Amino acid sequence: MHSSIWKGALSFGLINIPVKLMKAEIEKGLHFKLLDEVDLAPISFKKINTKTGKEVPFKRITKGFEFKKNRYVVMTEKDFEVANIEATGLIDIESFVNLNDIDLMFIERPYYLVPEKTGIKGYFLLTEAMRKCHKVAIAKIVLSKKQHLVLILEKDGHLVLEIMRFSHEILNIDKSEYFSNIKTPKFSTKEINMAVDLVEGMTEKWNANHFKDTYYFDLKKIIDKKIKGGKIKSLIPVKRLEESASNVLDLMPLLQKSLKNKKPRHKLQTTKALRKKIK
Repeated sequence: MHSSIWKGALSFGLINIPVKLMKAEIEKGLHFKLLDEVDLAPISFKKINTKTGKEVPFKRITKGFEFKKNRYVVMTEKDFEVANIEATGLIDIESFVNLNDIDLMFIERPYYLVPEKTGIKGYFLLTEAMRKCHKVAIAKIVLSKKQHLVLILEKDGHLVLEIMRFSHEILNIDKSEYFSNIKTPKFSTKEINMAVDLVEGMTEKWNANHFKDTYYFDLKKIIDKKIKGGKIKSLIPVKRLEESASNVLDLMPLLQKSLKNKKPRHKLQTTKALRKKIK
């Protein structure tokens, strides 16, 4: 059984629904330890006191906020707990919105909201109401001593909580310098039409199972072969597309080749096909 990440209540109007937060993602990364090349001894990370050069035991480590150069306010666990008692134990729904109105750049990490025994009826009442209204909820939660904006949505008859970013955590394009020296090029009508045909030709119904973490599985195969003592086949590096001297690419050959080679798994009707049916 997985342990809950957080326990508290989901506040829906005047209704408080006891819930717990459970992971909704499975970490599939491959973790590597740092080793000494000579004898393969693991390299450890120690918490060292910069003045004495000695290792500091975990129980002596505290948190400090540097408000001026080398001047700190020391924070205890109790300080974090009493900072906002209500906020740390409550997910207070502030409004309901349409999911399509939310910028995906705000979405960060999913969790399941699971009802406690005393909150089962209220939980499923809210779930059904949200399903019928086709709405998602916006709320806040405190996790790991940080407040997060969250989105709560109904999925398959249950509630999913998505950790979001606050607006001040998003770097908007107009405030960045990434595109300051980049001008939008002009396209011919033929180029645009071919690009549209390519997009339509590659359009299919969304199915998450179609997409695999190929790098993870390829890396895992190499690790498994090494364990078994087999020979490892060298990976062929991906050839990068070289730009011409003028830094301008001829898009037509690429579009034509893409249109020929790219076929969707479950092709949807293109705009042209729909127009023919209407006629």
